[in-house]
Amino acid sequence: MLPHLKNHSYETQLFRERAKFAASFTIFLIILLALRVFTLQIIEHDTYQTLSDNNRLHTRSTPPTRGNIYDRNGVLLATNKTEFRLEIISVKGVDTVDTIERLKPIIQFSDDDVTRFFKERNRSRRIISVPLRFSLTHKEVARFEVNRHKFPGVSIQHRQIRHYPLYTLTSHLIGYVGRIDEKELKNINTLTYASTEHIGKTGVELYYEDILHGTPGVRQVETNVVGTTIRLMEETPPTSGDDIFITIDSSLQAIADKAMGDKRGALVALNPKNGEILALLSKPSFNANLFVNGISSKQYNELINSKYRPLFNRFLHGQYPPGSTVKPLMALAGLEGRQRKPEHSTECRGWYQLKGYKHKYRDWKRRGHGKTDLDKAIIESCDVYFYDLAHDMGIDYIEQYLARFGFGKETGVDITNEKRGVLPSRNWKEINLEQPWYPGETLSVGIGQGFFTTTPLQLASSIATLANYGEGFRPQLLYAIQGAGGSNPQRNPPTSLTPIPIKDRANWDSVHEAMRKVVHSRRGTARKLGRKSKYTIAGKTGTAQVYTVKQGDRYDEESLPEHLKDHALFVAFAPKNDPEIAIAVIIENGGHGGSVAAPIAKQVMDRYLLKDQI
Repeated sequence: MLPHLKNHSYETQLFRERAKFAASFTIFLIILLALRVFTLQIIEHDTYQTLSDNNRLHTRSTPPTRGNIYDRNGVLLATNKTEFRLEIISVKGVDTVDTIERLKPIIQFSDDDVTRFFKERNRSRRIISVPLRFSLTHKEVARFEVNRHKFPGVSIQHRQIRHYPLYTLTSHLIGYVGRIDEKELKNINTLTYASTEHIGKTGVELYYEDILHGTPGVRQVETNVVGTTIRLMEETPPTSGDDIFITIDSSLQAIADKAMGDKRGALVALNPKNGEILALLSKPSFNANLFVNGISSKQYNELINSKYRPLFNRFLHGQYPPGSTVKPLMALAGLEGRQRKPEHSTECRGWYQLKGYKHKYRDWKRRGHGKTDLDKAIIESCDVYFYDLAHDMGIDYIEQYLARFGFGKETGVDITNEKRGVLPSRNWKEINLEQPWYPGETLSVGIGQGFFTTTPLQLASSIATLANYGEGFRPQLLYAIQGAGGSNPQRNPPTSLTPIPIKDRANWDSVHEAMRKVVHSRRGTARKLGRKSKYTIAGKTGTAQVYTVKQGDRYDEESLPEHLKDHALFVAFAPKNDPEIAIAVIIENGGHGGSVAAPIAKQVMDRYLLKDQI
């Protein structure tokens, strides 16, 4: 058999066909590639240009400058200052834990700082740079800069932080800002707060957050691979928050603080003609600056574990029995309701007894006051007179009349979380205690005891309304708003309350005159206050029991521990015939209103009414 011979013609034809196929396929691929290039470069150019830019261009929010807070005279109460911070940016391939360990010999920081850092970094909110240490000294800054090359992703940044120049003096009033927490993140506008670390937590800072915060700006920056900004491409600057002025007179606040000394309690001073709050103090207080960047565990535990409760806002949240300070209002209720006339007398033998009951309701004066009319009852603070009056008026009428003065409800002051106090009634007791009302409980309410409680702010507001013959105003702190860079603050007008109907103005005059004699007569319980006073004061002392003395026992102040001693109270307005200030002072476990609370009020009134003479 002959060997197979090659067919050159066939092989040439096969080669040509394969070459044609390969060429056709190559041309097809080139056409596809050209079409894709055309699509990318022409049709989808804008889309991919944007994606490309996003690899190097970043849009970042810039925080607005928070508005300042001033008192009515322009004294700075809350502002912003620049501080240096040590901040860390997460860099690919760099161990953050190791970085922190290597930083320890250079910059001191606590375990709390580290814990807070990781908590902040791990939050769901997108954060580019997280602070490890706040408020670096210039020496610390210099020490880090020398070693900066060893720490990729670590930098010193200067930031604006909130600062309270008066420290403890206005902490309960102004409140403070703090770092935004998880709960707040769910409720705030994330665009408005995209670059903001802090938000108002308490006081004026919280209530007027929307006015103070401002509007963030936008910066478009070019960055390198580790996120460091190379250059600024475009910027829309932020809009600063508005400045606000509040009605407080900081010098008056300082006088009140000095007068109260180390005592625990609250002081509220109002202008009865418009409701402006002139002084608002709770003691003891705390340094609000501690909370701005996060208070340490040690400092916080010291505050919350203190038996003196420095974090407790007494003028807003403290609910105390008004004691005898409510007697002028009880007297007015009796006169206006025609259960009493000014000349009507009650025999005070040192105790009062309801018909059919054995229990004796004691007067503070064991031997009694003798024959007592309305004038004497207020001047000497006779309990028996007001037991008898409360019994005749009944709890339903008492509750209805005192509610007109704002007891048992919020005053509406422009601070959040105000307490209501308790103006007791049959309905209140049925709902809260599921018990009926008893006649003896009416007697206790008649002298400001029992279930009856009020906040210092409510008490001051009620006295301001009494001073102003039933014309009341909502207590207010906002004095004026001034836009960023503005020069003409817009005044905040007063808010009138529903006037209390007057049946006979002479009834109000009788109560005012009796209150004047409390201070300016030789029998008054605050007579020491009236000596050499350059203006006329209408006032009322009060002593509120903290615990009930058993029937037949005597109240022995000397033998009682401090926390069981009576609260000392004093309310007043002055000058009597044209009141410019109304005031309420409560000193916890202070004892006697006339000797403890009244002198504090007098110092504040002197500063306000005689400031040109002091």
